[in-house]
Amino acid sequence: MMANTLVQYAKKNPVHRLIDLGGGDGTFALGLAQQLIKFQPKLKVELVDRQNHVQPETCDQFHALGCGMEIITADVFDWLAHWTGGPPGTVFIANLFLHHFHEAELCEIFWLASGQADLFAACEPRRTMTALAAAKMCGLIGCNSVTRHDAVASVRAGFADRELSEFWPAQGNWALTEQVSGWFSHLFLALRK
Repeated sequence: MMANTLVQYAKKNPVHRLIDLGGGDGTFALGLAQQLIKFQPKLKVELVDRQNHVQPETCDQFHALGCGMEIITADVFDWLAHWTGGPPGTVFIANLFLHHFHEAELCEIFWLASGQADLFAACEPRRTMTALAAAKMCGLIGCNSVTRHDAVASVRAGFADRELSEFWPAQGNWALTEQVSGWFSHLFLALRK
């Protein structure tokens, strides 16, 4: 879902820097880079997370693509507040990350990112009864107790309708989109016009 969105964007717009907020082990961003590098050969990926969980093999795969890559071990709020920005073509992504934050924290993340991004794309849990029912049944496919708990908690903390758009800063010239993506996901896009 995210790859399709970013590829469509990259076909018409420069993407020089892809910043993954809550980048985890880097495999999600690597999958995106494998798609984007075809259209943006000078792509640099930055993974921002409190802890470095990136394996050396993942770094090697980024470099094999010819993709620049940097691991930033920092709190997202501290990093965004002190980041000096980048060139045009900066895209922020968040995958299953934003639902961990309260409203005021989301406003702060969006405020800080909106001053520097050309596109902000997030894929989050969709808060629906269907998604909740599916989360409650994930034990049937062998998920452990931690995953079963987290799946339900994530859906309950997820988003619906235009909730994320309400937190995006009103100033600036932005096109905001929120939509169902797949069976259980919520896609948010903020595109600078």
